[in-house]
Amino acid sequence: MVERHPFLTFLSHLILIAGVAVVALPVYIALIASTHGPNDFLSGVVPMLPGSHALDNYAAMLGSGLTSSGAPPLWPMLLNSLIMAMAIAVGKIAISITSAYAVVYFRFPFRALAFWAIFVTLMLPVEVRIMPTFKVVADLGLLNSYTGLALPLIASATATFLFRQFFLTVPDELLEAARVDGAGPVKFFFDILLPLSRTNIAALFIILFIYGWNQYLWPLLVTTETRYYTVVMGIKRMAAYADADPKWNFVMAAVVLAMLPPVLVIILMQRLFIKGLIETEK
Repeated sequence: MVERHPFLTFLSHLILIAGVAVVALPVYIALIASTHGPNDFLSGVVPMLPGSHALDNYAAMLGSGLTSSGAPPLWPMLLNSLIMAMAIAVGKIAISITSAYAVVYFRFPFRALAFWAIFVTLMLPVEVRIMPTFKVVADLGLLNSYTGLALPLIASATATFLFRQFFLTVPDELLEAARVDGAGPVKFFFDILLPLSRTNIAALFIILFIYGWNQYLWPLLVTTETRYYTVVMGIKRMAAYADADPKWNFVMAAVVLAMLPPVLVIILMQRLFIKGLIETEK
């Protein structure tokens, strides 16, 4: 039993409030900056109170965009980021859970070697293997395509490892009962393992969705046509242009709009996300 002490309670709340303030301050500044006009930033002082140009800024970003800086309207870029993030999240989970199922429940030659070969790829992030990956994608003619955006990022050793560790905790009695009832490997996978993995899948989906949504380097390499730009690429182009001719109100409006889909996913799936991270009893 944890003993409660008034001073320690006050100190813990003070630390939590300070931590929230540090994290929330940049978001607040972006939100406030997106409501001001471009001239409000010429003095070099960031305003801390809302302005009167919010509707104009957001309408401009969702409508015409900043064509002078090479940034198209935000709607297509948000859609491209959504397609890329969904493809990466769903693809990673599908490949990882099936590969973990094969490693745990099937006996085949070099099974352990196959798992460790997958696991070793954790030491090779995208940035390390980006040039050979780009060459393969270019040779296959996948540049400027949704397949080229998502396919090279689908494999995930981390998700495979997590699903393998979970499957190892599933009692063998479930497998024996499924065999007695006449369930084959496919039925056992879909009717028993998938429902048991629901919280793990939800937690991984949120993490992988945000991972795909925030990708910048890979989309920058494989896309040269504006219709395949992602929102992170668009923000970078607007920010680089803003260094010469400040339009931070539009940049911050784009930043706020780009934050909304990941925040919405987290809000809708927060219960499953927390259960997937802390649940030990399956």
